[in-house]
Amino acid sequence: MRPAVAAAVSTRRGVELALLGFAAVITTGALVLVEANQEQELTWTLLYLGAAYMAILAAAHVAVRKFAPYADPLVLPLAALLNGLGLVMIHRVDLARIARAASLGNDEPTQEALRQVGWTAIGIVFFVGVLVLVPDHRTLARYGYTAGFVGLVLLALPAVLPASLSEVNGARIWIRLGPASIQPGEFAKILFVVFFASFLVVKRDLFTSAGKRFLGMTFPRPRDLGPLLVAWGVAMAVLVFESDLGTSLMFFGIVLVMLYVATERISWVIIGLVIFGAGAFAAWTFVSRVQTRVSVWLDPFADYNGRGFQVSQGLFGLATGGVGGTGLGAGRPELVPFASTDFIFTSLGEEMGLVGIAALLLIYCLLATRAMRSALAVRDTFGKLLAAGLGFAIAWQVFVVVGGVINLIPNTGITAPFVSYGGSSLVANYALVALVLRVSNAARQPASEKKPSPAAGPSAPLAPLAEASTEMVQRDQVRTPPSGVQHQEPAGPAAPTGRAPRGRTRGE
Repeated sequence: MRPAVAAAVSTRRGVELALLGFAAVITTGALVLVEANQEQELTWTLLYLGAAYMAILAAAHVAVRKFAPYADPLVLPLAALLNGLGLVMIHRVDLARIARAASLGNDEPTQEALRQVGWTAIGIVFFVGVLVLVPDHRTLARYGYTAGFVGLVLLALPAVLPASLSEVNGARIWIRLGPASIQPGEFAKILFVVFFASFLVVKRDLFTSAGKRFLGMTFPRPRDLGPLLVAWGVAMAVLVFESDLGTSLMFFGIVLVMLYVATERISWVIIGLVIFGAGAFAAWTFVSRVQTRVSVWLDPFADYNGRGFQVSQGLFGLATGGVGGTGLGAGRPELVPFASTDFIFTSLGEEMGLVGIAALLLIYCLLATRAMRSALAVRDTFGKLLAAGLGFAIAWQVFVVVGGVINLIPNTGITAPFVSYGGSSLVANYALVALVLRVSNAARQPASEKKPSPAAGPSAPLAPLAEASTEMVQRDQVRTPPSGVQHQEPAGPAAPTGRAPRGRTRGE
């Protein structure tokens, strides 16, 4: 019966191809509107951008069809649509910059949209590379500590380099190599998710150990707070030495959520928020850049022509857009500094309005939700934590970016995933999407086609906790067997070997 069941399972790659075509149609139509409103004609640049975008999407689809045929059919189209809408707005800002340079008699500036297409192609190369080099996501559990070490090096490297090679606009978060520059924190984000997924699987008992109850919650023992304090120390070091509030928020937020997913204890989140708030208050007291960001957040119009100019102009742009927007190509997004990078949401909000921004945020929510859905569907615990961490990383980064733009939280200066101009963010997020697809493929793949774990075998290193299947057991359902009754282990090939502590399976 297994071949018949496997044949009945649809890979749904046709659905993915249709959705990618729909994304290409939306992107091309938006490019036409921009050129028609801005230039009053259609130029050859439109043909180049549209053709390159479609070719890149086709290559990504072929790679998924070959290397992850059972992956979620919505993930790649959602990422492609975000990428396409960002490309549209970057081209829109390019046209405004070119027009302004012509009116001033200056040389024509470099078109960032063409560079963004090139970065998209490089991102798809990384995307395909992850799918090929990681045939089974569980193999990453072996390299958890290596990923954590490399991520820490990437995060700390800009702080130890000279300011001439790492500092841009006051934040030391870059590595500048001639005309090119990369932001290593974008890649460190993925490596830290891999590390914490592996670490929490192996050390889960450390975080679920009994502690003292207070206000209806069980708080961990003081000696078990070591890993959380280490994560807090790293986040504070990034905040102080690199003056980067955004990466600090990103890193510590991901740690807290993965801790909660692994333990289901809200007390870890409360403790983390308290100590991070204390550290942020200390940084605000002693770090001048953090003081500037907070003062602008509290009253951006107090120094309108100085430090608050960017945030104030962004708020004016959003107000100009209103509900329906001015229309693609009919606004003035170039009046906001960094309109295609840090503040691209204000550019989109001005020309697409509240309706367009809400649709864009809905696409982000769908992308994060599909990653969470893969986390629920996959059987192994490491895959659950990995997909959940990656999905939350996307959602949390969007919250930090949009919150800073609309002045809900202090502006952080990080870029929006897939939408903002920039190579590091785009390449890293395509690698992130590839890992989500890899986990999704494992979740939806028929059992008859699944290969044995790469760690299996008498001579291979084993990672039993990371590869054991998960069995959900409520705490109040765990009972000690009556006297004389021997504990029975679950039967079947997926059943874990050995006796699990406190009545849980080893995969739990």
